[in-house]
Amino acid sequence: MARIVKKFGGTSVGDVERIRNVAGKIKRAVDEGHEVAVVVSAMAGTTNQLVAFCREASMMHDAREYDTVVAAGEQITIGLLSICLQEIGISARSFLGWQVPIRTNNQHGAARIIEIDPANIEACFKDGRVAIVAGFQGIGPDNRITTLGRGGSDTSAVALAAALKADRCDIYTDVEGVYTTDPRIVPKARKLDKITYEEMLEMASLGAKVLHTRSVALAMRYGVRTQVLSSFVDKPGTLVVNEDETVEQQVVSGIAYTRGEAKVTLVKVPDLPGQVANIFRPLARENINVDMIVQTASEHGGHTDVTFTVPEDDLKRCVKALEDTKGELKFDHLHFDDNVAKVSVVGVGMRSHTGVAQKMFDTLAEKGINIQVISTSEIKISVLIDSEYTELAVRALHTAYGLDSE
Repeated sequence: MARIVKKFGGTSVGDVERIRNVAGKIKRAVDEGHEVAVVVSAMAGTTNQLVAFCREASMMHDAREYDTVVAAGEQITIGLLSICLQEIGISARSFLGWQVPIRTNNQHGAARIIEIDPANIEACFKDGRVAIVAGFQGIGPDNRITTLGRGGSDTSAVALAAALKADRCDIYTDVEGVYTTDPRIVPKARKLDKITYEEMLEMASLGAKVLHTRSVALAMRYGVRTQVLSSFVDKPGTLVVNEDETVEQQVVSGIAYTRGEAKVTLVKVPDLPGQVANIFRPLARENINVDMIVQTASEHGGHTDVTFTVPEDDLKRCVKALEDTKGELKFDHLHFDDNVAKVSVVGVGMRSHTGVAQKMFDTLAEKGINIQVISTSEIKISVLIDSEYTELAVRALHTAYGLDSE
């Protein structure tokens, strides 16, 4: 007998028929003798509709009341799933975030989980019942409902699995697992049987939308074995595990990409100690995430050029923040380009193999693709290129590193 947390996203519970399908999967696990806790999202489209209601009511709405509204979607789902389970003879009860309780900080709309008291869920198990828990929500220090923001239900599930010391956390989605790259771009992409936490974290942060980075980071921190699998196909998925659970890895496990990037360059920045810190201080105040950073020697004496990337959605705020502080920063001018994409190769095998970067650069050069910015980590190499070459780059790299299926 194992203790398993199962999480089902919005598409998996999109209507009552799909909720019945989910109930069937849970029944099979219960019939096998497992203790099961289930975390569910709101039905597909529900949260977006609730957000729209808040914006229609007031664009400057109270964040605490916003959370009260948008958390309502999960309440519907947990109730419906409990009813469907009871209908097929499985004893189940629903838990809202505050009933578990899932305690968070008070950052409404993007709360962080502080702790989960597993006692009520443990009692549910002792009574022979399945616990159905609302994802995406918790309770703040002032006893107000909070929501966790993007990827909140995945994060809820992994955190609950850690609190319950579960044997595994199954994340059900509309894909069959983690692929070597986006199968819509590369039909020969392969589903991976296993991927390390580090690789999954890099893939998630680089544009792969199978799991949210917060949930992967939490799984890695607490050693939660996590499986990504499909709600609609009865096949094993991809296990996200410690590196020591994997056999000899390929040098590169996957190719990730994201088009939502913008490049900003400040020209003729005074080459003085602390000047780069001054550039990024106003961006930090605006909560703008900066990714790739390159500082280059300028042909102008005593000056340097600084190039970095930000999310495309933050570009206007970024430019305004920099222009507003131009007098302090003393750069000559800035220019930006939102027609760029980031393409990355990821793999723990890079630690013990040489020539990975050379192969990447040679492959892109053979396709006539110019590299604008490069950044690296121990298991990742990322390049910034013109967005029109994204699909060509992904396909070429996928083939170059031997990732194509037979």
